[in-house]
Amino acid sequence: MSEDSAEKTCAFQICCTCKGTCCRDAKPPLTESRQKIITEYLEKQKIHVETLFSHARYSYPAVDKLGFCVFYDKNASKCIVHPVKPETCRAGPVTFDINRRTGKVEWYLKKSEICAFAGTLYSNSASFKQHFEVAKAELLRLICELGAEALQAILEIEEPQTFKVGEDLLPKEAVDKLALA
Repeated sequence: MSEDSAEKTCAFQICCTCKGTCCRDAKPPLTESRQKIITEYLEKQKIHVETLFSHARYSYPAVDKLGFCVFYDKNASKCIVHPVKPETCRAGPVTFDINRRTGKVEWYLKKSEICAFAGTLYSNSASFKQHFEVAKAELLRLICELGAEALQAILEIEEPQTFKVGEDLLPKEAVDKLALA
């Protein structure tokens, strides 16, 4: 993804004053390819992080003792891997669920009470549309690249403070992976 596209997914004037709400206790899913991209980026930038990733039913950035993502710089209030950050971080505050009955991916936006950026986006239809297209592309790539077990694990994560903003047909790769055909 180009740097220009990456910049469209973060409003620094809003997100950097937030104190990392979305960077704490989030555990964004990582594909193997994203882990490789992040590792190579850190090596190129000569940034050392003791433990990069954790692995349970799916892989995600390791967290510190306070629950913050290891890539979140609390002093600077920003992500140290911003240009190559995980797809769900690029997509935020847009998230998704998969409706197995309809075979559709449903798109959700976090409520402004938990994400100031979401409120700002939603109040500006042009900005929202632009961000939503980037978010959908990132999340569809993630859905298609994650393994079946990892995808199932993240679909079990509740996100109650969201509201539905759209839906699309699920790509065939995901339909097959989740045995929805």
